[in-house]
Amino acid sequence: MANFKNRIVPHLWFSNNAKEAAEFYTSIFSDSRIKSITKLEKTPSDSVEVVIFELFGQEFQAISAGSLFDFSESISFMVKCDTQDEIDYYWERLTADGGQEIECGWLKDKFGLSWQVVPEIMDEMMQSEDPEALSRITQAFLKMKKFDIAELQRAYEGN
Repeated sequence: MANFKNRIVPHLWFSNNAKEAAEFYTSIFSDSRIKSITKLEKTPSDSVEVVIFELFGQEFQAISAGSLFDFSESISFMVKCDTQDEIDYYWERLTADGGQEIECGWLKDKFGLSWQVVPEIMDEMMQSEDPEALSRITQAFLKMKKFDIAELQRAYEGN
């Protein structure tokens, strides 16, 4: 069996702008690059463009193959951030040029793809065995669009 770097590769279907999307994403995330762009002719969707790219070393494949499918919120990509500056950076860039802010750290980018931009420390907070702390942090993040780490921390600690 072949030795693949990424055994599971997310595949993204775009109507006609897979290359533009890959360029957008690789401009935002470090350790990112477009690996290849291939044009396929005479397919059921007429002409198809296949783009393979990496974000943080995770391989993705995107195709421009017509408007048969749309993205839905049932699938999203989570970006875990260590600092508020990181949250602000990804939030600003992913919502740029027509992206949409949603609740609880979720957003849609200009291509309609859903993302969650979350603080890494939230994993630890959500593992708490203190039901009151869990309730406080839940009530805090339900009121937010973009997460505010300091506000989440205050809610968790009961301040």
